[in-house]
Amino acid sequence: MGHDSDVKPPHVPGHEMAGIIEAIGSGVQNWRLGARVTVPFCLGCGGCAQCSSGNQHVCDNYYQPGFTGWGSFAEYVTIPYAEHNLVVLPDEVSFEAGAVLGCRFMTSYRGLVAQGRLRGGEWVAVHGCGGVGLSAIMIASAMGASVVAVDIDDEKLAFAESLGANVKMNATSTDDVPAAIREVSGGGVHVSVDSLGSRATCRNSIECLRKRGRHVQIGLLAGKDSNPPLPMHLVMAYELEILGSHGMQAHQYPGMLQLITSGKLPLQKMVGDSLSLQEGARALMELDRFRGLGVRVVNSF
Repeated sequence: MGHDSDVKPPHVPGHEMAGIIEAIGSGVQNWRLGARVTVPFCLGCGGCAQCSSGNQHVCDNYYQPGFTGWGSFAEYVTIPYAEHNLVVLPDEVSFEAGAVLGCRFMTSYRGLVAQGRLRGGEWVAVHGCGGVGLSAIMIASAMGASVVAVDIDDEKLAFAESLGANVKMNATSTDDVPAAIREVSGGGVHVSVDSLGSRATCRNSIECLRKRGRHVQIGLLAGKDSNPPLPMHLVMAYELEILGSHGMQAHQYPGMLQLITSGKLPLQKMVGDSLSLQEGARALMELDRFRGLGVRVVNSF
């Protein structure tokens, strides 16, 4: 769509992936051929100040497959900094589910657990029930939170309910979304997630918080939605927190994977249709229509 200046045709997109190691570079010591692996989309170099502090996902020499380099919409993909960024994919997790982890799911996980500091018994609102939002709903429900799911599609809201949402809210038939959320949650939610990335959902997410609440921005604000006007008077008066979530470090994956393999996070439910590469190209052109449930995965070339 022209939102990323790093991308210059010819180019191979694709930043979420899982597969088998087929070749190993000379600088890689701790991985073997044939290993089942996945990788976060935000690769750290392992040597900068951010990586040294354990924050590889915001590396000063950041590399993102499919953006800063060619990505996973191909039979083979090269992963730089592999020593620091590959993650063992448990046998219980399919490659399709492993690919779903790569951006949306793990970003939602870190957004709620590390950034939003969500606790059991709290209220959380999730604005947008696409891949990011549905991931957040599943994770929040597993953590024991009460979840308000907001979307404009009743079918997606029904799917959100099946993943653990306690309250469904269609934004097209709700006059004042923040007010409705504040009412149903008894004064506002503790944590609110903008999982879509629009001026409307960002503002609604902040305005539905209770005092000292935490807004987590996960959806990308691109194009005309960049730099939205924010209700900073509420941020100041209610001592609200505005937090971002940009991926997750590879070394933080084990805790999330343990919840998945134990069944507490039924990740496989997030996997939608499986597509060929040709079908995936057509599906990419339809993303702005928000069709389909779950995350569609390319698994045939």
